[in-house]
Amino acid sequence: MNRLGIDIGRVIIDGASGSGDTSFFSGGTAAMLRTPAVPGAFDAIARLVPLFGTAWLVSKCGPRVQQRSLAWLRHHGFFERTGIAEGNVRFCLRRPEKAIHCAELGITHFVDDKPDVIAAITPVVPHRYLFNNWPTTETAIRQDLAHT
Repeated sequence: MNRLGIDIGRVIIDGASGSGDTSFFSGGTAAMLRTPAVPGAFDAIARLVPLFGTAWLVSKCGPRVQQRSLAWLRHHGFFERTGIAEGNVRFCLRRPEKAIHCAELGITHFVDDKPDVIAAITPVVPHRYLFNNWPTTETAIRQDLAHT
C-alpha cells in the first residue's frame, strides 16, 4: 500500500514570502495565521490523498512552531480540505529523524523542500520529491504511481 508523507514548512505553509515567514515564527498569533499557504498546496494535496492508502505530515520543528503549525493548519481548514486526518501529524526535532517516522509509518512517497531530508530518507522511502512547486510535484507523484 502506498503512503504519502509531506513536510509542512515551505511545502504547505509558505515561508518564502519574506515577512510571512518572520510573522509565522516570531509574530503574534494573528500575523502567524495570516501567513499564506504555498500556492496550490491544498488543491494538489486533496487530489493526491485519495490515491494513497494513508497520508501523513512529517515536520521538523520545536514545540512552539509545532503548536503554531497545528494552529495554522486548523485555522485554514487544512485537514477538512485535503482529507488528511488531523491525527496524522508527526514532529521531530532534527531533520534526519524524519527517516525514523517514514520507516515507522511505511511512507512510500515523500515531499520535502530540503535536500538533506531527501538524502536522509533515501534508504527508507522509495519515491522522494525535492519540492519546488505543487504542479511539478503532483505530476511527478502521479507519474510514479502510474508505474508502480
